[in-house]
Amino acid sequence: MPTIPHVETHFTATEAVRDIVIGMSDGLTVPFALAAGLSSAAASTHIVVTAGLAEIAAGSIAMGLGGYLAAKTDREHYNSERKREFDEIREVPEKEIEEVQQIFLDFGMTEEDARPVVNAIAADPTRWVDFMMRFELGLSAPDPGRARRSAFTIALSYIVGGLVPLASYMIVKDAQTALYSSIVITLMALFVFGFVKGHFTGLRPIKGALQTTLIGGLAAAAAFGIARLIS
Repeated sequence: MPTIPHVETHFTATEAVRDIVIGMSDGLTVPFALAAGLSSAAASTHIVVTAGLAEIAAGSIAMGLGGYLAAKTDREHYNSERKREFDEIREVPEKEIEEVQQIFLDFGMTEEDARPVVNAIAADPTRWVDFMMRFELGLSAPDPGRARRSAFTIALSYIVGGLVPLASYMIVKDAQTALYSSIVITLMALFVFGFVKGHFTGLRPIKGALQTTLIGGLAAAAAFGIARLIS
């Protein structure tokens, strides 16, 4: 009887999606809130566009640098823990063997069944350390190029997201008219972005769209209200 091969389809680009979400979320909401706040006090869209572009430049650099440092810190932490594990299997091998055995016991294996597997793992120091890193510490080897890609992805996503609320101010000369257009365009962009984000992150797309739209709208409303009170 012919069998149908089992094909698993798992989404594996979680790190890239996370970077896009971080950059795009802030890019859509922060410049949107800034532009909305300035619109209540500025008669000219030139001021709003200038301030918005300056914020996008500074924000993208700061966000990209933050992503770079976070990824670099993860790699440094992994390397530090890996070195510690090599030191431990050399200095206290009996204790480390007990830890390997306990991991298998926690999975429901008996000591008799686990013993040959433990011995096989402990026979190779590199394999032993790899096993401890993965199953004792829950750490996977980070991609060496992750820091640079993370910085670029977050910064670019921030720029793309930030230009959306400023587009109306670049086209329309009246600040109040541009504000209304920006609100409509940005809220639509937030809804679409939240929908796509929900699809890739496992959240119900409609729920993700509504959450993202609500957060962006509240941020803009708060900035607009503060600027109105000050002016």
